[in-house]
Amino acid sequence: MLSPEGIDAKTTQLKAERLLSKPSAHEGKELFEERIERATCLYSNESERFVLKERNFARQYAQIYAVRIMTMRKKLAAAARRKWGVNFELKKQLAEVKGNEKCVVIGTLFKKMELKPNILKEISEEHNLMPQPPRVKYADDGDELVIEDESERVVITGNIPVGNVVTGSIVALCGHTTDKGKFHVEEYCFSGFPYQTAPTLEPCLTQGEDRYVALVSGLGFGSESQDLLSLQMFSDLVSGELGSVQDQESCAKICRVIIAGNALSQCTQTKDSETKAKYLTRNTVAGSVEAIKSLDDFILQLSACVPVDIMPGEYDPANHTMPQQPLHRCMFPQAAAFSTFQSVTNPYEAIIGGIRILGTSGQNVQDIYRVSSFEDHMEILEHTLNWSHIAPTAPDTLGCHPYYIKDPFILEKCPHVYFVGNQPKYQSKIINGENGQKVLLVTVPAFSNSKTCVLLNLRTLMCQPVNFSAALLSQQDNPSFEQEMDM
Repeated sequence: MLSPEGIDAKTTQLKAERLLSKPSAHEGKELFEERIERATCLYSNESERFVLKERNFARQYAQIYAVRIMTMRKKLAAAARRKWGVNFELKKQLAEVKGNEKCVVIGTLFKKMELKPNILKEISEEHNLMPQPPRVKYADDGDELVIEDESERVVITGNIPVGNVVTGSIVALCGHTTDKGKFHVEEYCFSGFPYQTAPTLEPCLTQGEDRYVALVSGLGFGSESQDLLSLQMFSDLVSGELGSVQDQESCAKICRVIIAGNALSQCTQTKDSETKAKYLTRNTVAGSVEAIKSLDDFILQLSACVPVDIMPGEYDPANHTMPQQPLHRCMFPQAAAFSTFQSVTNPYEAIIGGIRILGTSGQNVQDIYRVSSFEDHMEILEHTLNWSHIAPTAPDTLGCHPYYIKDPFILEKCPHVYFVGNQPKYQSKIINGENGQKVLLVTVPAFSNSKTCVLLNLRTLMCQPVNFSAALLSQQDNPSFEQEMDM
């Protein structure tokens, strides 16, 4: 069981290097140990575009919208021609739309929401009104849509679901202007899934051997109600110290572990010390310090036997704006000693065994959930692919870096696996694009609440959850690891 005081690094290393063994009968009925090798896969980190080369916040955010529409205009024009043919004229700018002629326009959507927090409105009214209670959702039936490009803004009406679109998404609209100067929409379309290359599977995968990637998020270190037993069970299973011989053989096929954000609990972000006098907080230690030490101990056990990638999340000690930069290695003095440990960005993209995997820690999906009428997080994940943009609400309601040359959140290549961490529950779904794209969508639940990780099979592109709850359940309700691996 994990201990806040940590564990000895050398002991852990020797523990991990110890042979995963199974007994076998010998001629003299003696037992000997047979080595079980850890499976490996070719790996390439493709997250270079999310790494900040410079941190300059002196620029205006308007440039990121200009870059976004210039980059995606050709994609939207091609999608409009595929859907409506050449029967309608495609206007280059909104200013070219005259009279009631039917045409196609391309622009950036903006949703006017009265319930959305507005700092200017709060400052002007703070002396007269009581502060509004925090809301789970800011979408309302009275929201209005506006389309804009480099020339002007036009209010849109008609056949477009206001609740199912968000600010920042690029859209092509087919319709005409009205007498009131609004654009009446008859049909609309988005760019659709980006181009997808066929997976170049490793020989071991094409020969029928399984390779797994373990996805886990929301470990919640630092919480008073943290279940350390479930975390230790997960660590022991991955390192081959839990379960039967068959379980050890199965877990040896796990070639990588990805921790998708929120490794620390929200309670480690207490701001009480900022409002107290300095003499009252002189000898206090931030809760995140002990939480990071425990996290380092935990990752040490994993990285001693399997490659580990850790992404920052909303509650982790990283920059708040997207894309979040890798957690500094000095926070992990023990785990960083292993070459298998890697701190990566959020979002994160990599090619593992020939499979392109893209994922986030969940801030983009949570933000879209708040400003839309979507209730299913899997549906939001699917729409971001159709919009060809990971985080369209940035920088409107989701903080991001003020890019001015390129928008890194635009999807240039379609992933084979698209996951999002810290979700309310586990879900998985395979969706297909118009041009033969095939994508596996996965929502990874927060481990602190669900005690569940997700195993992704790189050979079949199928995944299944593995639950580590300490509650005593029947075998029918809680299948063993071996049973789930064979699904």
